[in-house]
Amino acid sequence: MERLANGIPASSITGANWIKSALSNAQGACVELAKLPDGEVAMRNSRHPEGPVLVYTQAEIAAFVAGAKSGEFDHMTA
Repeated sequence: MERLANGIPASSITGANWIKSALSNAQGACVELAKLPDGEVAMRNSRHPEGPVLVYTQAEIAAFVAGAKSGEFDHMTA
């Protein structure tokens, strides 16, 4: 399977099951993730669902989630 390139339109990823956090605000401003058939993860901005996506490996997503859980990015929400 060919790796999807960063920046492709989200609408070009057929069959994606996009999910977002239940903690997303009422305006839907959140990032959405979709696991791709090859195991990589696509991320898009929920305010622009047809817009570009970034594609991450499982290792990259695991590192990000671990950093978020440990509070490494908390200063960005203040």
